[in-house]
Amino acid sequence: MSFIVTIQPSGHQFTCEDDETVLDAALRQGYALPYGCRNGACGSCLGKLLQGEVDYGAVKPPAINDKDIAEGKALFCQALPLSDLEIEVREIGAAKDIVIKTLPVRVIGLNRLNHDVMEMRVKLPATERLQFLAGQYIDILLKDGRRRSFSLANAPHQDEYLELHLRHVPGGDFTDHVFNEMKEKALLRIEGPLGSFFLREDSERPVILVAGGTGFAPIKGIIEHAIAHGDTRPMLLYWGARAREDLYLNDLAEGWADAHANISYVPVLSEPKPEDAWSGRSGFVHDAVVADHPDLSGFDVYMAGPPPMIQAARAAFGECSLPDEQLYYDSFDYSADAKQGG
Repeated sequence: MSFIVTIQPSGHQFTCEDDETVLDAALRQGYALPYGCRNGACGSCLGKLLQGEVDYGAVKPPAINDKDIAEGKALFCQALPLSDLEIEVREIGAAKDIVIKTLPVRVIGLNRLNHDVMEMRVKLPATERLQFLAGQYIDILLKDGRRRSFSLANAPHQDEYLELHLRHVPGGDFTDHVFNEMKEKALLRIEGPLGSFFLREDSERPVILVAGGTGFAPIKGIIEHAIAHGDTRPMLLYWGARAREDLYLNDLAEGWADAHANISYVPVLSEPKPEDAWSGRSGFVHDAVVADHPDLSGFDVYMAGPPPMIQAARAAFGECSLPDEQLYYDSFDYSADAKQGG
């Protein structure tokens, strides 16, 4: 049985089968709705359910709670329709014309950036290019059917290769293999580009970019894209990490700020080591943003990092008057079996 889903405010309509999630149906029919993990963990696809009913099965996804449901919100990557629906969610016009491909790639570079982050560069076949938006991610398809998701760290104009930042997860089959066994010229299969985390170029508001750990990867792509396209909006980068060594491309970030008057950079360490002799900002990265900008209503905010950072920042930024439609985020996990994102 199929149902009709109407998107507001656009009025677009699509059909959704009763065993198909709202997000899957929308993407299948060319309507690009926000999403990130597609497994109910990140909350990127959260929107309003104006009319109709949905079901999540026996176990409620972690990114939606009873309060959200009482307020009429729905998690579209997991929501199965029980009737015709009317939903309110922003559509992503810039992403819907991009083709998602499954392609072979060859590893052309493995470069340790610090003690637990590897830069991997992969090259597509000579006859292929992957069109993507700065900040999106790809899935690496493993032979046993599992996937590992990593954000693209390069800008779209640098499409002669794809750059990924992989954090070593002890006990993780894939990252253990990358750090201990993988050699250059290894062959992999990827699918992408995926995700709705990318720079909105139709806004004139100043931009705050918040990275946690290897959440720096998609932020790097966004900044390099903005520089290449002459975007002169003020861009304020906050990068949170534990210790100095975890700011694995600190010189690059400082270089952006030195070379471009509209870019500023604030590194924040939560657990600096004595040998760091750290005199910069300390604590949680979202607290540094709030301290500097108690009123966020005039900003667009992009953040990428682990779920606890995203959840804490969403709450804190909401208290600073940041509208939901001006917040974009990519939430990922560092567990052995979850989306890493960076």
